[in-house]
Amino acid sequence: MSVDESFEQFQRPFLIGVAGGACSGKTTISEKLTELAGAENVALIKLDSYYVASTHPDLAEREQSNYDHPDAFDWALLNDHLAALVAGAPVPVPVYDYAAYARSDEVRMVRPARIIVVEGILVLYDPVLRDRFDLRVFVDTDADIRLIRRLARDVVERGRTPESIIAQYLATVRPANEQFIEPSKRHADVILPHGGMNEPALEVLLARVRELVRVS
Repeated sequence: MSVDESFEQFQRPFLIGVAGGACSGKTTISEKLTELAGAENVALIKLDSYYVASTHPDLAEREQSNYDHPDAFDWALLNDHLAALVAGAPVPVPVYDYAAYARSDEVRMVRPARIIVVEGILVLYDPVLRDRFDLRVFVDTDADIRLIRRLARDVVERGRTPESIIAQYLATVRPANEQFIEPSKRHADVILPHGGMNEPALEVLLARVRELVRVS
């Protein structure tokens, strides 16, 4: 893996972790930060890309896996990729196929940038990952709103049925939120209520990022 020559040598990126429950608005916050700070200044990494490659050949078996538990993620690979980005090297981020419940054969090349944003339900859970961040954000949205958003998203974008979404929510999503995700909020430097719709809070967050990394 070669060092990206376009990356400014010795300039350490500013790392931001954006956590929160499923459909809380993490992606909206992260994408707005990218848009407002400038895509050329931001490398966006999604925790979902690092689901452990499934060993189950049968789709029905993969559907039953717990995708909200910390064991579902390849923390070592994610931490290796962040270390490489900080060192100035591009990384091949896996592409996850939600319909197949498995990693695809594709990768997405992510290049170093002045700001690195990592978003996902458990990015404030893993202590090694958490300690890498210069700013830790938790997007706090009511559970009923998150469930409604999940129903709308997964039916349209992921080919799920309402029945399967509700069953998964009750079996794994809600328990994981209570056991792992919600407690990780105590590690946040900033808590954003109302998700990506909270424009005033987003403006404060963006101003802080601009102040710290001098992004115009």
